[in-house]
Amino acid sequence: MSFPVHTPLADQGGTSMPFPENTSSLEDMLNMPTGELAQMPVELLACLQAELTQAARQLKTATARFHTALDVRYATRATEARRACGKDTGTVRLVDGEYTVVADLPKRVDWDQAQLAAMVERIRAAGDDPAQYVDIAFKVPERKYAAWPDAIRAGFEPARTVKTGTLKVALEPNETAQ
Repeated sequence: MSFPVHTPLADQGGTSMPFPENTSSLEDMLNMPTGELAQMPVELLACLQAELTQAARQLKTATARFHTALDVRYATRATEARRACGKDTGTVRLVDGEYTVVADLPKRVDWDQAQLAAMVERIRAAGDDPAQYVDIAFKVPERKYAAWPDAIRAGFEPARTVKTGTLKVALEPNETAQ
């Protein structure tokens, strides 16, 4: 099986470059069938993984810088537009030349869990149903569950469902390979 490798010498009809100079680029990878990509030598996969990690880091930095520039350019106008509408949060639309700028400042509300629990008990003590006013959810941290005695765990088992997440695979050089 051959892998598409683009190097200056190979493109000019010369001999192929030795590894790692002959590694496939991200562009090559995007155009390669997944099965073919999966059959590449692990060293080439590791090089692609490193290139993806670097590209992701650069994209994250560039995205943050771009959004900061948009904030600098539009934050004051968006705040004034929200104030004119009589609101502190939410979406406003601004016109800038041929573009409409959509500036959204979401509302994030945090509730003190201990105070909410006390309110739920007061509602219940008054004979009312707290579910009419609040959503109640119970969570059991897995670390606490694992530390429980078997007898307690057995009682909770019927309420517990375990699901798996997405498999993540990373290539790391062996200690001896360094």
